[in-house]
Amino acid sequence: MGVTRRDFLKSMAVPAGMILLPGALRAMAETASSRRPNFLVIVADDMGFSDAGCYGGEIATPNLDRLAAGGIRFTQCYSTARCWPSRACILTGYYAQQVRRDELPGLKGGTTGKRPAWARLLPEMLKPLGYRSYHSGKWHVDGTPVGGGFDRSFEYSDSDHHFLTAKKVAAIDPPLQPIKEEGYYASTAIADYAIRHLREHAESHPDRPFFQYLCFTEPHFPIQAPQEDIDRYRDRYLEGWDAVRQKRWKRMTEIGLIHCPLSKPDPESLPGWNLKPEDMQKRIGPGEVGKAIPWDQLTDVQKRFQATKMAIHAAMVDRIDREIGRVLDQIKAMNAYENTVVLFVSDNGASAEQMIRGDGHNPGAPPGSAKSFLCLGPGWSTASNTPLRLHKVWVHEGGISSPLIVHWPAGIAARGELRRDMCHFIDLAPTLLELGGGRRPQKWDGTPVPPAPGQSLVPAFARDGAASHECLWWCHSGNRAIRVGDWKLVSDGAAGPWELYDMRTDRSESNNLADRHPEKVQELSERWTRMAEEFLRTATGDSAKSKG
Repeated sequence: MGVTRRDFLKSMAVPAGMILLPGALRAMAETASSRRPNFLVIVADDMGFSDAGCYGGEIATPNLDRLAAGGIRFTQCYSTARCWPSRACILTGYYAQQVRRDELPGLKGGTTGKRPAWARLLPEMLKPLGYRSYHSGKWHVDGTPVGGGFDRSFEYSDSDHHFLTAKKVAAIDPPLQPIKEEGYYASTAIADYAIRHLREHAESHPDRPFFQYLCFTEPHFPIQAPQEDIDRYRDRYLEGWDAVRQKRWKRMTEIGLIHCPLSKPDPESLPGWNLKPEDMQKRIGPGEVGKAIPWDQLTDVQKRFQATKMAIHAAMVDRIDREIGRVLDQIKAMNAYENTVVLFVSDNGASAEQMIRGDGHNPGAPPGSAKSFLCLGPGWSTASNTPLRLHKVWVHEGGISSPLIVHWPAGIAARGELRRDMCHFIDLAPTLLELGGGRRPQKWDGTPVPPAPGQSLVPAFARDGAASHECLWWCHSGNRAIRVGDWKLVSDGAAGPWELYDMRTDRSESNNLADRHPEKVQELSERWTRMAEEFLRTATGDSAKSKG
């Protein structure tokens, strides 16, 4: 049985004010590091809410499933609907808008936004507690990983290639393996470098706790995977996306992950930057489909092509799981597994985007190979996000709902339990800070630090524990939402009408109650606006230099 939260935190307690005394904290860390847990935070890219086996999917994810069986799964964990704001939330504990990493009415942000000077990243806050921090994979935060406090980093943020090119491999110093015909697969490279960092840590810093930030670029488009992985799923999806959705929904209901109807597809809701139907036919071929129409309306050619695309997506998720297994094996070899807190999330829901970028798409290349550029598409994205509505970019549930698995043998008494707590990526940083024995400073280099909205999830680690927000807020690409208790107000675009849903029974957002409860719409919309105004003040109220 794991230690109780009270006993653990008592042993790790940091006296008030110590967080502002780095030298004293380092000295304390040297004597207490054996008690401090290690951290492994794993982020998948564009993985659907129901893709993993432990979340109802049919894709083989035995390593994630074992983590879930030995830990806890959250059923209502939320992202921001997009990759870069989600990563800002994970590493800062603030909403992305507060740290200028996403847009607000009256404030530009996003991929080019620079954090205020006070918006430091988690490794910088863990360093005074004795931690060494390592990053491997996608970054998508302003500045550099090392500039943000990581001691070592292997950055691979190429969103257009999953097989590393010869040029990319040559730039890695030193490379871990020679270039192959189609390159070095990104998931493997990212895991290889995480393993390298952990081995170096075990050799050179065995008395220090570690934070490994492991960020896969999969299964983000283009869907590409090693052929042997694709072959494992070759004919698995010929039954079509409608049947897969039904089966996933049934499994999720049976294991208690959800208590809501299966949403209806939204075939007309598509990213505005998607290829037009005529372009898809011309540049990809007759098998491509641009909408989530019923499977039985597809031609035989389309069914085969679409089934192959989902097989590639499944292979990418399968490969992530295999690489996670290798990283966990390394942690076990270091005798660190029992006291390592593992958290797994996906940065947003599955994507309905369909485009061609990078080196373009060769229609004659095998689907899923390095010379192909295919996207999952809205039909399978809808299935990956079962039973929820819409996709990445939207702040309806399909875009913002993420799996969250937490595993920690030495500290979590619960095994295989579900947590229905309403939580958000802003909660990950305060959770790790609390477990590491620290807290957020009130100042950085003399600059006051605004109160952070993230809350520690540590109370949920105890048997039948709970840790929940009263309110959560979203804004991305004009899409808006706020959730207060079981009520959720959401709009499709800044000009779209507000929709109101009761999350207690309608997580799939199937029954719009806005006309029935206009007073609740007004109350929540006004609260959304007040929070947006507050975040704007936070983001623009810093007169110090931005953290680049």
